Amino acid sequence: MYIRSFILLHVIYYYNLAFAQWNTKDFLKREHSLIKPYQSTGMTIPFWDFAGSTMVTNNYIRLTPDVQSKTGTLWNTVPVYVKHWDLQVHFKTHGRAKDLYGDGFAIWYAKDRLQTGPVFGNNDYFHGLSVILDTYSNHNGPHSHQHPYISAMVNNGSLHYDHDRDGTHTQLAGCEAKFRNLDYDTHISVKYERDTLTVSTDMENKAAWKECFKVTGVKLPTGYYFGLTSTTGDLSDNHDILSIRLYELDVPDDNGDDNEDRSKRSPSAVFFESPRDHVSDPKPSTLSGFKMFLLILIGAIAIVACIVIGIMFYQKQQEQSRKRFY
Repeated sequence: MYIRSFILLHVIYYYNLAFAQWNTKDFLKREHSLIKPYQSTGMTIPFWDFAGSTMVTNNYIRLTPDVQSKTGTLWNTVPVYVKHWDLQVHFKTHGRAKDLYGDGFAIWYAKDRLQTGPVFGNNDYFHGLSVILDTYSNHNGPHSHQHPYISAMVNNGSLHYDHDRDGTHTQLAGCEAKFRNLDYDTHISVKYERDTLTVSTDMENKAAWKECFKVTGVKLPTGYYFGLTSTTGDLSDNHDILSIRLYELDVPDDNGDDNEDRSKRSPSAVFFESPRDHVSDPKPSTLSGFKMFLLILIGAIAIVACIVIGIMFYQKQQEQSRKRFY
């Protein structure tokens, strides 16, 4: 009896051990992650491509330096077939400027990779998801929020990202996040689970996630690529990536959704924020401050001169009236 129990316990132990080894869900997906040390041999990074101004160091990957008119990209080379995932990015945005800085960087889950364009270094009319961390301090148009600002956009290739309005016409949701020039680590989590997109941040050095926004009804296909891009214009900042970790989430198949062929999905979202009318900014005056001052001064002198002439004309009329009376 003792021998049978002993054998049974060992069978259960080795069965559980084998099951634990094969059950890789909720664990790091290394082919979609990027952790120090970044380089293997030469200037290559396993599973990742980089281009533009991107610079790889021992401690960070700098998408753009604090220099004007730079664009940097970093893209995973392996398509993602995970259905439910949590992408966690450890980053740092910093620069010399105190008041004027930009532009920011974007996290992508997109069909096409290494496509340089005007949307924070990636192409417009893309297919997929973009989570944008916008730091442009001199923001465009009338907004109710301050910068830095985090927002998300889902595109099926038909939508234009309106950079002049910070993408507010097509964003799913957004929140303010003060992540620039901090002395401690900053993190962002982009979680996609059961067609729900949840973006959370750790910007307060509390080692805890704080929800930025949550949007349901988001349809994303499998087989797309993760990437990060950044750009600077007249304003600039250092945009550094310290690590990228992709976790597959262990989500029970309660509704039979896992039977769907998600590779044939078209990116879509049920909910969008209410769009604002596109109102063009007033054209700035071409006159300098000194010229404007002279113009105002001349106008004031002309008004005073008209008043003086009017008074003199009135007095002359009064004198002529008195002479006729006498």
